[in-house]
Amino acid sequence: MSGILIIEDDTYINNLIAESLSKEGYICRQAFSGTEGLLYAKTEQFSLAILDLMLPGINGEELLPQLKNDLHIPVIVLSAKDSLDSKIDLLNAGAEDYITKPFEIGELIARVGVQSRRNAVTGPARQLTHKGLTLNPEEMSAEVHGNALSFTKHEYKILQLLMENPNRAFTKQDIYDYAWDDIYIGEDKTINMHISNIRKKLKAFTDEEYIETVWGIGYRLYP
Repeated sequence: MSGILIIEDDTYINNLIAESLSKEGYICRQAFSGTEGLLYAKTEQFSLAILDLMLPGINGEELLPQLKNDLHIPVIVLSAKDSLDSKIDLLNAGAEDYITKPFEIGELIARVGVQSRRNAVTGPARQLTHKGLTLNPEEMSAEVHGNALSFTKHEYKILQLLMENPNRAFTKQDIYDYAWDDIYIGEDKTINMHISNIRKKLKAFTDEEYIETVWGIGYRLYP
């Protein structure tokens, strides 16, 4: 498994990121200068780099194109520069994402998760079945008791997430992060509407319940 390269000269911030991501199961390599970061990037395999801009040695703005264009490593930029022009310039230079300092570590972890899912290489998706409901993720098709169902992309991904993890309750943030491949910003109505639409489409062919509301948490697959 390739890891995450953290290039940040502030020891406290670097250690905080590394410790927090390690707790989430990520493998981290810490670099404290642009020069050290480039050395690691050239000699090891990384699925993502978290890059500060104000670095000793090679600065982040010089390092970004080398990571992206030469080494093909996706990059999340960390910077105290919060102007819109700075963000646009870095995104145009190839950064996948941009987080302004000071930042919440939970947000960074969520954004790392989005990039990890986006860049993951997976094998063929297996067929999912539950109480007469069948999903074929390879074809994005679904049927219940032999009746074909038509789901939107987001509805399908919500149902797929629940069926792949039948014993787990997911928060609305979990569902949004997965189905929209983006960061959750409190879109309660969006999640509720999509869950309601899934239930209606299933109800047209069966009285079985497939999505259980877990009060105070979110949703899970109905056992």
